[in-house]
Amino acid sequence: MTAEKKIKTDDTVEWLISDAPVAYPDALAFMEDRVAGIHAGNAPEAVWLLEHPPLYTAGTSADEAELLDPDRFPVYQTGRGGRYTYHGPGQRIAYVMVDLTKRGNDVRAFVKNLEQWVIRTLARFNVTAESRDDRVGIWVRRGAPGNPVSREDKIAAIGVRVRHWVTFHGIAVNLEPDLDHFSGIVPCGIPDHGVTSLWDLGLTTTMPELDSALMATFEDVFQTPLRRVQGKG
Repeated sequence: MTAEKKIKTDDTVEWLISDAPVAYPDALAFMEDRVAGIHAGNAPEAVWLLEHPPLYTAGTSADEAELLDPDRFPVYQTGRGGRYTYHGPGQRIAYVMVDLTKRGNDVRAFVKNLEQWVIRTLARFNVTAESRDDRVGIWVRRGAPGNPVSREDKIAAIGVRVRHWVTFHGIAVNLEPDLDHFSGIVPCGIPDHGVTSLWDLGLTTTMPELDSALMATFEDVFQTPLRRVQGKG
């Protein structure tokens, strides 16, 4: 049996964008294939931006009691960390497939970089977003600081999986999804907080504007140049 030939890849990461919604099984198959290729040395690293049709996904810590409306949308089991989350139109998914052996073999640092990526992206739209040590995701404060009735709402989810030091899954930023669709689950197992979006905050940001900000801040946070690839999906 002939050994598979490895190709030489440069230090750039492919930047892929799908214009049409991508079915979850198709996205998972693509990620599985790309992750295997990155590990084998015959495929470049990639960030893939897309939207899904309405669906719920269950992470490795998902509790069935938190799936409040199991018949509302398709439910997919996934190997990423976390619990239940919603994906659908108006939400920008970014699946990040990179080799952590080039980045210090540090999963915790990678997750922190994902958080900073989202935070810096939202800052470009004058949205102050923050991570929290006691709960996953990216959050925005609603109401005046110090106000006892103020709350924090989740604006972005983070869930990753690592195989052979290659990452997949990634982030989901709420641009203008139907927020009622989150009511079919307890998002990420956190019942005491709500969800929000850029449009819910009063902004009318477009998807191309969000993509442009994501691209610029990725290069800044990860110190990795991107190479736009046309025609993904």
